[in-house]
Amino acid sequence: EKRSLNAGNRKKRRGIQLAKEAKTNVMRILDAEGIRYRSFAYENKDGKIDGLAVAQKLGQDVKKVYKTLVTRGSSGGYFVFVVPVAEELNLKAAAKSVGEKSVAMIHVAEINRVTGYIRGGCSPVGMKKPYRTVIDRSCEGLDTMLVSGGRIGAQVELAPSDLIRLTGAGTAPIIQG
Repeated sequence: EKRSLNAGNRKKRRGIQLAKEAKTNVMRILDAEGIRYRSFAYENKDGKIDGLAVAQKLGQDVKKVYKTLVTRGSSGGYFVFVVPVAEELNLKAAAKSVGEKSVAMIHVAEINRVTGYIRGGCSPVGMKKPYRTVIDRSCEGLDTMLVSGGRIGAQVELAPSDLIRLTGAGTAPIIQG
């Protein structure tokens, strides 16, 4: 009896029907690993899904919001780089950070096949395969950072140290300038 009362309280408060939070695979992985995070949702009806637009929609400092970029190295392997949304990946520095002669961005058509995600919803957490990941060193000065929650319209905020530990990432200076 008590269980059904609690369930009813979760579903209705003051006569307003509450939607169940739509968890993404990224959120499920973070939950399973016991990693503390906050999830954010944003509207994307305007089609603006670039990192700067996302940071603005969420009212977040662009220095805390990071994008996930996937590259292929000259050896043929895939590498993931996580950089602030207002910055550009320095391909030479990125290649050096993973011991490759060069790296190049993969074509947008390859993103889903390689990662399991789509453009605008690619997260460093929960890709189809574990790829070597490097996060720009700028994350080291932050208490928290935001990355994609695994789909367009979802972001997660977590401690950089948790993201590094979960993904097995390294850090390096990999942005332009």
